[in-house]
Amino acid sequence: MRRKNISDYQAFIAVAREQSFTKAAAQLGVSQSALSYTVRTLEAHLGLRLLTRTTRSVAVTEAGERLLMRIGPHFDGIEQEIAAISGLRDKPAGLVRITAVEHAAETLLWPKLAPLLRNYPDINIEILSDYGRKDIVAERFDAGVRLGEQVNKDMISMPLAADSHFAVVGAPAYFTDKNRPLTPHDLSAHSCIRLRLPTHGGVYSWQFYQHGNEISVRVEGRATFNTLRMMRQAALDGLGLAYLPLNEVEPMLNDGHLVQVLGDWCPPRPAYHLYYPSRRQHSPAFMLVLEALRYRR
Repeated sequence: MRRKNISDYQAFIAVAREQSFTKAAAQLGVSQSALSYTVRTLEAHLGLRLLTRTTRSVAVTEAGERLLMRIGPHFDGIEQEIAAISGLRDKPAGLVRITAVEHAAETLLWPKLAPLLRNYPDINIEILSDYGRKDIVAERFDAGVRLGEQVNKDMISMPLAADSHFAVVGAPAYFTDKNRPLTPHDLSAHSCIRLRLPTHGGVYSWQFYQHGNEISVRVEGRATFNTLRMMRQAALDGLGLAYLPLNEVEPMLNDGHLVQVLGDWCPPRPAYHLYYPSRRQHSPAFMLVLEALRYRR
């Protein structure tokens, strides 16, 4: 491989993994036009079409897929080794990427990682909030955060907090002309504020437990969102019932702006866990992140 072409291969890997010139250009810190020219130059050098481009999408060709599978892991290994030897310096450095659901990112990750960034100016942290179940290896994340029950068994995981609690809540005004539900089945008579997720067939089903019985309810309602904050606001506005983490609504319950129902059906659920692959050699920066996030009972 000629030295001048190494950056061309890195550019191709970024575009192939992101399936987008725009996203890959932002990741590499170059212009989209420059990145497109680099990939075309590489294709001309190899005499092969690596990517199929349309006005709306980018797809990897058979040749491109084979090249990505063969050289991608080697480039990853080089980056990991460079990150690892940075620990030989006086100060740990490097980028740590984490994918997490919005609630965990805001309430668990950032409060603990903000002080770390202040203490270690050479460490960079990227947190991407996403409800989809990412392949953290393929998408080059160092770690992910999900509820313990959702973590794959081949990952190392550690709890980030105690077991979590959820609550069904509504504004007092909502109950002016409606009876409070006594069982999850009563929700069919109520307008529910729904959460749209990419991993639950579109709309999240509410989960309830009592005396060893588990009930999953697909609720109906006029308002659907993909963020917890919007769901909470819709509940405060009296537009229906919302199913939310208890710590997101506890202040509103205490001051009477929201009312909890079905409390007996909402026992603790498995805590959020940070998970990461066991086979990857981790940088000193990542080890500091792990220590900062470790849950101490």
